[in-house]
Amino acid sequence: MDLRHLEVLRAVADSGSFTAAGRRLHLSQSAVSRQIQLLEREVDEALFLRIGRKVQITPTGETLLGLSHRVLADIQDTQSMLRERQQTVTGTLRITGGMTVCMYVFPELLKRYRKLFPGVDVHVTTGATPRLIRRLRTGSVDVGLITLPVEDPALVTIPTMREELLLITSPAHPLGRRKRVLPPDLHRLPFVLFEVGSNTRRAIDQFFAREQITPHIIMQTENVEIIKAMVRSGMGVGIVPYQAVAREVKAGHLACARIVGEPLVRETGWVYLRTNRVPRLVQEMMKLLDRVRPRLKLSPPG
Repeated sequence: MDLRHLEVLRAVADSGSFTAAGRRLHLSQSAVSRQIQLLEREVDEALFLRIGRKVQITPTGETLLGLSHRVLADIQDTQSMLRERQQTVTGTLRITGGMTVCMYVFPELLKRYRKLFPGVDVHVTTGATPRLIRRLRTGSVDVGLITLPVEDPALVTIPTMREELLLITSPAHPLGRRKRVLPPDLHRLPFVLFEVGSNTRRAIDQFFAREQITPHIIMQTENVEIIKAMVRSGMGVGIVPYQAVAREVKAGHLACARIVGEPLVRETGWVYLRTNRVPRLVQEMMKLLDRVRPRLKLSPPG
C-alpha cells in the first residue's frame, strides 16, 4: 500500500470531491481517480460512493482513512523527533512537584540539567497535589514529579522513586534513642502530619488503619519544614520521608526510627499529559533523574 494512495484518500475524504482533492494536492482529477482506483483494486472494495459531483466514503474507506491518519501522524512525529535530535536543546520547560520534591530532589536535578542544557529556561512551581494535577491537565506545566497514585486517564504516570517514611522525634523524646519502633508504640502520641488530601498523608492514614492506630493529630500542614520545626520543639512526632530529615538527623537536631512491620513508603513518579509524543526537554529531564537518583537519600543507611 503506497503512502501516496493514503494521502490522496485523506484529501478526497476531507474535501468531498475528486476535483477539490486534486487542487489541494496539485494533481489532475484523473490522477486522483486513478490513485483511488488502484487502492480500491488493492483492497477489492469500493472506497467512495459517487453521488453527482460529490463522493461519500464507505465503511472500508473509513477504515483506511483511520489507518492513513495514524501512519501520517507517526511519520510527522518521527520527522519532528529527528529534527529535535539534530538541533541544540533550547526552549522553556515548565516543571512542578510537591514541596519535599522541590526542596530535596529538584536542586541537584535542575543544577545538572542546566549544566547539560544551558539553553533551556526552566520554570518551577509547587503546591498541593490536586492543584498540580489541574495544571498538568490544562497544559500550564509540562511535567510533574508527584506522589502517586495519580488516577487520571488524561495523564501518563511513570513511577520513579520509592521513599521510606520514618517516625521523627526530638532527640529528647522517649523514643528518640531507638532505631526501630513497633506500631503499638505510636498509640496516643501527638502527631504533626501532612495535610489531608496529599498522597503522602493517604499512605500514612492507610498505615494507621492497617495497624488499628487512632492518632492524636495536633497539627496538619503541607510544609515539611513546619513539621520538622514542631517536632524539634517537642510539640509532637511526625512521619516524613527520610531525605527531608537526613541532614538534621546527622546533626543531632532530630531523631528518626523505622516502624517495624510492612514497609511504610510513598511512591513518586513523573506525570505528564497524554500526547502522541513526549517533548525532548521532558525526556532529557526524566533520563537525568535516573542518573541522579542514587545520590538521593531515600532511606537511612543500614
